[in-house]
Amino acid sequence: MALSASLHLRQSQSLVMTPQLMQSIQLLQMTHLELNQFIAQEVEKNPLLEFQANDDQVAPEQGEMAGGDESGGSDDGGQADLYDSATSQSGERLDDQLDADFANVFQDDTTPQRADAPELLGQWKSMPGSGEGEDYDLDDFVAGRKSLRETLLEQLPFALPAPSDRLIAQHLIDQLDDAGYLQADLGEVGERLGAAHADVLRVLLTLQQFDPPGVFARSLGECLAIQLRARDRLDPAMEALLANLELLARRDFATLKKICGVDEEDLIDMLAEIRKLDPKPGTSFETSVSEAIVPDIVVRAAPDGSWMVELNPDALPRVLVNQDYFALVSRGTQKNSADQAFLNECLQNANRLTRSLDQRARTIMKVATEIVRQQDAFLVNGIGHLRPLNLKTVADAIKMHESTVSRVTSNKYMLTPRGLFELKYFFTVSIGSAEGGDSHSAESVRHKIRTLIHEESTEAVLSDDDIVDVLKKAGIDIARRTVAKYREAMNIPSSVQRRREKRALAKAAGF
Repeated sequence: MALSASLHLRQSQSLVMTPQLMQSIQLLQMTHLELNQFIAQEVEKNPLLEFQANDDQVAPEQGEMAGGDESGGSDDGGQADLYDSATSQSGERLDDQLDADFANVFQDDTTPQRADAPELLGQWKSMPGSGEGEDYDLDDFVAGRKSLRETLLEQLPFALPAPSDRLIAQHLIDQLDDAGYLQADLGEVGERLGAAHADVLRVLLTLQQFDPPGVFARSLGECLAIQLRARDRLDPAMEALLANLELLARRDFATLKKICGVDEEDLIDMLAEIRKLDPKPGTSFETSVSEAIVPDIVVRAAPDGSWMVELNPDALPRVLVNQDYFALVSRGTQKNSADQAFLNECLQNANRLTRSLDQRARTIMKVATEIVRQQDAFLVNGIGHLRPLNLKTVADAIKMHESTVSRVTSNKYMLTPRGLFELKYFFTVSIGSAEGGDSHSAESVRHKIRTLIHEESTEAVLSDDDIVDVLKKAGIDIARRTVAKYREAMNIPSSVQRRREKRALAKAAGF
């Protein structure tokens, strides 16, 4: 068979990831904070991009004042003028009687002519606009927030005068975690610093007396013991309780009473004492600032009974392409120069970014509108009427792919009359109906379980089987293991543990 070269014409289809498509996908799954950071970086490196100035908002006070000036011939304006005239006349007479005329107290010259303490005059900053020194800054009077390490280092010289002990203490301070617990082995610390184990232990016991109480503990039990010792409440019964915290976590109060050698009333008092303690004494010194959630979608009730779905203007990026600047700079460059090529590339990138941002807003709006349409009963009646919903249902309704809907619902929030929810909150699995009707969402079933357990009495504590029977009577077909799984996910103890707790609380209350 002879080999020969030939030319064939073939037509095929393929999906090509263009730069604009890749950027649109990246922008779609970004959060509000990530999007602002990305746009700020683009504006910094692209001279044709700029943030839009929000100058179209007028302050209400200015608008009202302008309206009042224009309606000077109205009755309200005449009454206001009469009131101002009467007030000024009475004020002048009152100033004459009380010698309270302050018109000439402060001279026009702001330079002080005389000072009772000239040596202190230079310590004050000049007033804004005086041209002398720096402007008055309120930030200079704000107290800085101390960290846990700084607080401990301030107490160190008063407790450990020896330099060797201070060296050990500083090393132990560096080994604390954010909660104030010591994450170091004393033997390794002694070997690293060349100190005896007894000296390291002695320094640690001294550091455990520092504020805040409970710091430098190596376990939860030791942290609680340090705080109880400071309150003079660490008796043998309390030590036995702290040594068996796993029984307390399981709410095995009967075994705890035997181990501690106390009756039920004393055990309740001991538990109340423990609840007053701080299991993480170092968290109060955290300097991280929590970021407020900015909703991407705002849902309001319309006058006709429907829902108004709007994009939150505070979450929309305000970026524009400066075409005037592009035209101005292009006049001074040659058509085939490197500067003109750079400008053309910047213009192309800027237009691509604005189109991607517009497409992102439209996609979020489509998905949010369909979610509101599907979950209308939830917005009207609450969580008990939350419908089961999946990504495919929304994707088919708006003619998009499920992956696109998934990217939209990640880290996007919707502000509704029912509260602030992540878009993924509205997507729950379906639980069949016992009567063959509409299915129920898993979130609404969890809410029903939580409500049933909250309303149960001490004499009638519901077991998982009892909850299944109640839900089946309400038309929800659910298995007992599913009820147990939901209950454990909500950190609700079993019926035996709840009955024991309710009886103990009832005894303590005297019922």
